[in-house]
Amino acid sequence: MAPSNQKPSIPKGTRDFDAEQVMKRNFLRNTIIGVYEQFGFEPLETPAMEWLATLTGKYGAEGDQLLFRILKNGDYLRKVDKELLAKGKHQELTPYIAEKGLRYDLTVPFARYVAMNHHALPMPYRRYQVQPVWRGDRPQKGRYQEFWQCDADVVGSDSLLHELELVQIYDRVFKALGIKARVRINNRKLLNGVASLVKAHEFFGPICTAIDKMDKIGMEGVEEEFRKIGLTDEQVGELKEVLTLEGPGMLKLNELAERFAEGFIDPAGINEVRDVLGNVLQIGVEHVEVDFDLTLARGLSYYTGTIFEVVATEHDFGSLSGGGRYDNLTGVFGLEGVSGVGISFGLERLFDILEMQGWPIDFSRLGTRAIVMPFEVEGVQRALEVLKVLRDAGVKAELYTELDQKMGKKMKYADKKGIPFAVLIGSKELESGQVGLKDLASGEQQLLDLDALLERVERDQNPDPA
Repeated sequence: MAPSNQKPSIPKGTRDFDAEQVMKRNFLRNTIIGVYEQFGFEPLETPAMEWLATLTGKYGAEGDQLLFRILKNGDYLRKVDKELLAKGKHQELTPYIAEKGLRYDLTVPFARYVAMNHHALPMPYRRYQVQPVWRGDRPQKGRYQEFWQCDADVVGSDSLLHELELVQIYDRVFKALGIKARVRINNRKLLNGVASLVKAHEFFGPICTAIDKMDKIGMEGVEEEFRKIGLTDEQVGELKEVLTLEGPGMLKLNELAERFAEGFIDPAGINEVRDVLGNVLQIGVEHVEVDFDLTLARGLSYYTGTIFEVVATEHDFGSLSGGGRYDNLTGVFGLEGVSGVGISFGLERLFDILEMQGWPIDFSRLGTRAIVMPFEVEGVQRALEVLKVLRDAGVKAELYTELDQKMGKKMKYADKKGIPFAVLIGSKELESGQVGLKDLASGEQQLLDLDALLERVERDQNPDPA
């Protein structure tokens, strides 16, 4: 038990958010949700915790190690074999002490939901989901143990037109946020073909995991990872030659197609990348760059086709979004043959980038716009009347209830909250039937009737864009 005099703190990898930060995060969520809904996606929420059987085995060995497990209630050690307990091996003990875990992402819970409810869902089924997830990563800049994801997925269709629409969603979201970004596209079938090309198909999963670390450890580091998983120097050299092909995306695809043909390897992945890029080129995007990148692998093991990753072109911040196609994720829950594709935005990194480069809207206008201050009990009724007029007109207004406090303290409160106007109600205002309006930035003060008060505050809240 923690000592009673312990200083208040929160776990590493988590954060508190003050009023301004929450408003900014709400803006991010609402921007992304607004685009999702333009494309016909509907909302879904799932529980924070799932059965461990639902979560494990879906994210690869490294992902499973990062799952937060929830201890069973009660005396969970009572039924554990004493010899097993003495060994202290957590992997063997886990089934006895934990059966639930916090969700690692939103895709696996979504697949579980589809498997449970597919008879009632319209197919293809489009859903978006904006909720927190938890991972036991080592906390560092831009990486947290609790963070929000903003997912959009379509299940029940093999059409590559869904990949096109996801790229269009990227284009609209990053345009709205004012972030310059590059969408990297690859295909797991193509990577599978590359593994087969160098006669290392049985190492496909570990090869993808190694390639996924390219941005962090570079080509030399990836080569070392290849050797650790058992590839020969010849295989490592062949993989390096393919992964470092240069030139425009279509040129690299053509080079790969020739090599695949020589090795009698299925070109399905190459053809799918060509189709997606061709659709994007035909329809066009305005704000994001779109590029084929063979070094994109995505570490999660459930991807089977197209994979996406988005990075900012003007900031070194890692991935801002990722996703891809999964042909049979629902199969592990008993629903076979349902293909899906989706993307996920990381809210935290978008927030951090906009904190650095500036936000596309002025959040100072989103808080309380006027604080009504009666000086004495006799003015409270009039203050409540003024508040109703302001609020009925859509103006955010609050009542200052500490009547006996000095004016300096009242103004300090308003200043601390960034409130631009104070509505003053003293004996003089009560006699005249007017109110005092003080501009807290300039110090200017004037007597106004309610119509003039409302016009002045509304003009400041919704300034003429011209």
